[in-house]
Amino acid sequence: MRYFTEEELECQHCGARNFDEQFLELVSQLREDAGFAFPVSSGYRCAEHPLEAKKKSGPGAHSTGKAIDIAVSGERALKLIELALAAGIQRIGVNQKGAHRFIHLDACDQKTTPAIWSY
Repeated sequence: MRYFTEEELECQHCGARNFDEQFLELVSQLREDAGFAFPVSSGYRCAEHPLEAKKKSGPGAHSTGKAIDIAVSGERALKLIELALAAGIQRIGVNQKGAHRFIHLDACDQKTTPAIWSY
């Protein structure tokens, strides 16, 4: 992997490493194009991960291995969103308040597309 370690992409609950390789390549290309680090705040999450297990609609995009949360804010967050849209990513979540700011990107084909939301 060019820009990410296996540890930062694995499930923080069980350690599983089921990240989708095509999506990882897309995110790596975004990292290359952006020219700045992409600290991963959440990568793959198994269905039993506490954040996934509490969802009423069942496990989310992170459980498909086609979603990632990148800890960025301000200008970098905007740049990441612009690059993601240009690359064809059509599902974006935005959390730009408080201490834990991030941008969620996913290519889950089991969810409504296109979509953008805030946390």
